[in-house]
Amino acid sequence: MIVAQGPGKAGAKVRTLEELATTLRSLKSQGKRIIHCHGVFDLLHIGHIRHFEQAKSLGDVLVVTITPDQFVNKGPGRPAFVERLRAEAVAALDCVDYVAVNKWPTSVETIRLLRPDFYVKGREYEDSSRDVTGGIELERSAVISVGGDLAFTDDVTFSSSHLINDNLSLLSEEARQYLASFRGRYSSRDILRYLDKALTLNTLVVGEAIIDEYQYCEAIGKSAKDPMLAVRHLSIEQFAGGILAVGNHVANFAGQVGLLTFLGSIDTQEDFVKEKLNRKINATLLHRSASPTIVKRRIIDSYSFAKMLEVYVLNDGSLEPRDNEVLCQSLEAKLPGADLVEVVDFGHGMFSSQAIAMLCERARFLAVNTQSNAGNLGYNTISKYPRADFVSLAENEIRLEARDRRGDIKELTLQVSKRLNCPRIVVTRGRQGCVCYSKDEGFSEIPAFAGHVVDRVGAGDAFLSIASLFAVQGAPMEVVGFIGNVVGAFAVATVGNRSAVERIPLIRYVETLLK
Repeated sequence: MIVAQGPGKAGAKVRTLEELATTLRSLKSQGKRIIHCHGVFDLLHIGHIRHFEQAKSLGDVLVVTITPDQFVNKGPGRPAFVERLRAEAVAALDCVDYVAVNKWPTSVETIRLLRPDFYVKGREYEDSSRDVTGGIELERSAVISVGGDLAFTDDVTFSSSHLINDNLSLLSEEARQYLASFRGRYSSRDILRYLDKALTLNTLVVGEAIIDEYQYCEAIGKSAKDPMLAVRHLSIEQFAGGILAVGNHVANFAGQVGLLTFLGSIDTQEDFVKEKLNRKINATLLHRSASPTIVKRRIIDSYSFAKMLEVYVLNDGSLEPRDNEVLCQSLEAKLPGADLVEVVDFGHGMFSSQAIAMLCERARFLAVNTQSNAGNLGYNTISKYPRADFVSLAENEIRLEARDRRGDIKELTLQVSKRLNCPRIVVTRGRQGCVCYSKDEGFSEIPAFAGHVVDRVGAGDAFLSIASLFAVQGAPMEVVGFIGNVVGAFAVATVGNRSAVERIPLIRYVETLLK
């Protein structure tokens, strides 16, 4: 029996960028015309093949560069195939002469390195006004700068994303069926119009600053003297959490962003906070008397990523009168200029009754989340706020408000909406997605779009951050819930608040889901 081994002829076409640049210089010296195509090519299909064949007709040597895995921005779960396999698949085509995996987020540096005679894109890129990244114009400039031209192929357009959504999606069957229905009501352009308008909004985010600290450890056994687990410390990672994370999310989508919070007067960690905040944010960092900046320290098993213990460093008493006076003065100065005020109340003592009254009375559009956590369980419910225009709560938080552990979630939502006179409410339910309600539209249920969950910390904050930007524009509540779940999929795919949700990857994922 003969067993074939190795990638064979196709694998021999795959080169490093440096090797490819050397080869192309030699070929050009022989008078060969070099054609360059670039893309993700996640699921090779007839549209790609025709694109490559048409491109090859423009010259003598066709080189294809592949977007590396780390820069594929089509949303969680993509690419479906790793860069090595994508490169081998493209190299298997007879019309392709050489393949390389790119090293950069875009092809601009690669074009300058390879110096093609023609850089070729599909016809869907011909209208540069539809390219939200602005990449095609940068590519045009790069190829012109090396003496080449930009060209477009013209054939039937197929979509790898559509094929993957139908056949290889990591989403649940419920989510796939829902998206098939949602596409009939809304296009990606409908959704992205709200993202574009968010760039005009002046947003103020208010809440407690929290340093999330992850201490990674490995278990070494049971203590010899006490019935407890002993662990060996490995490393520490810190994130800007709480309202700091909310501000960083919002800054990637809104126009002007203000942030109002308290740090401690003891161990303020102000340098860390300023370093981690988006430079776009106009932050007012007050200092709470006789208090540390809040730190939530989690002891984590590095192998399983299981959280074994949580330690709070905080003063969760009421604000000192002087601190409360400064907070109210700051709110009085900032509220009139804000189109949207996002309040995330973690229940650690920042919000006095006077501050809450000022928010409810003076905010032009008030979006609120009151969080339930180990430090406030049962004491921090949404009824603290007599008025809000949009509320986003986790299911356990709305059940705490309703004092009902097992009742129908829609009935409980109606009760809370009437009690607070709040016209728009979203209840997030983890892997079950979310339930949205408005007085005008009734209920809609949106499934979760997360494939693989890495960490749930910060997911609710991320949901509120961007969903509020849609709610203030009067978007249908189904659309508000949809974008919130899209944002949630990004949030749970990363560790803690390691990175904020970014605009371009979010746009790409919306386009991917709705193809």
